Amino acid sequence: MIWFYWLSGGTVALLWTFTVVQAALNHHRMADITQAEWLPPADAKFPSLTIVAPALNEETAVEGALRSLLQLDYPDYQIVAVDDRSTDATGAIMDRLAAEPASSGKLRVLHVRDLPPGWLGKTHAMWLGAQQRSIPGEPPFGALGPNAQSEWILFTDADCVFRPDALRRALYYAEVSRTRGQALDHLVVFPTALTETWGERMMTSFPQVTANLAVRHWKVRAPEAKDFIGVGAFNLIRRSAYDAIGKYEQLRLAVVDDMQLGEAVKLAGLRQDVVYAPHLVSLRWAVGAMGVVRNLEKNLFAFFRFRMSLVLGATAALFILCIAPYLGIFIAPGWTKAGFAVAVAMIATLHAMTARVSLISPIYFATFPFGALLLVLATWRSAFVALRNGGITWRGTKYSLEELRKGS
Repeated sequence: MIWFYWLSGGTVALLWTFTVVQAALNHHRMADITQAEWLPPADAKFPSLTIVAPALNEETAVEGALRSLLQLDYPDYQIVAVDDRSTDATGAIMDRLAAEPASSGKLRVLHVRDLPPGWLGKTHAMWLGAQQRSIPGEPPFGALGPNAQSEWILFTDADCVFRPDALRRALYYAEVSRTRGQALDHLVVFPTALTETWGERMMTSFPQVTANLAVRHWKVRAPEAKDFIGVGAFNLIRRSAYDAIGKYEQLRLAVVDDMQLGEAVKLAGLRQDVVYAPHLVSLRWAVGAMGVVRNLEKNLFAFFRFRMSLVLGATAALFILCIAPYLGIFIAPGWTKAGFAVAVAMIATLHAMTARVSLISPIYFATFPFGALLLVLATWRSAFVALRNGGITWRGTKYSLEELRKGS
């Protein structure tokens, strides 16, 4: 039995050490657009931009999010806020903000009352928002004239708060890449998660660390690499690229729409990139550890393409890589603990490396196996509910697993 502990401990130690070494050698290649070099000069020229913010029952967060967008110092943009059949005060708040003089015609509100067949509510809201054109006499897109569409689209969430210089820095980074011969089509900015409880910090730091196992973020920009990225808080895409991938019409049943947008961009041979930006875009994703789990649970089965084979593989990997090292320290005999201890040390090192941008203390490496356990339970519950019901029901509309699998 001793050989089992040596082999399993050594394997997880090697996997985590390899991940840490890769991250240490390559993370510096990713830009941080909060740095001085990405503050645009006064004479910088900027493309036109449409910001699409869909919302469903976001009455507690939508006003702060939209006010932050109205206070952007970007010169040529419009905001399209889409009320996706909310049953609370979300739509009324949007209308009130649009009517304020401070909106200066920049905020346009669309109300969705009925969802067309074959669409998810969020993908339909984003498609609808991206379709909007400039209105004669209104400030946005003045350089392009009336009835024009913007050159870029930002898809964001209605609970995200933006710093005033966020879009100037992001678009400056994207446009400077063009002068370097690498014109970007899709840019993702990692948002800063605002956390108030230890449970929120535990469940937020966990995916930020384990993401290093699945995606080489520094490779996203390489056309030949399979790595891709998408984040719902900040998916910035050139309109020509958005048109080239078939718009959201091709992703109408994509539950994990942000990642699948990024995947579609990469599969189309277009160029994408991802950058750090501490506090440039921020949000409180959920209240408490179980709030995070419930938010994840809605989409976890979809993340695994509604396929139990992927659920089984992923949960086995989570146990082996994220829980077993901590168990091994306690149950492995004698020196066979060494491999497990090295793996835990590497996990702690990754927490320290990600703390620079996550702003979560590295001490949360101690809660890592509990985060993994909660994620495993949420994944299985997400799969069980969908399989038991033969599909998933959102906002009164049931979608069969067959059509969802096709959509993913």
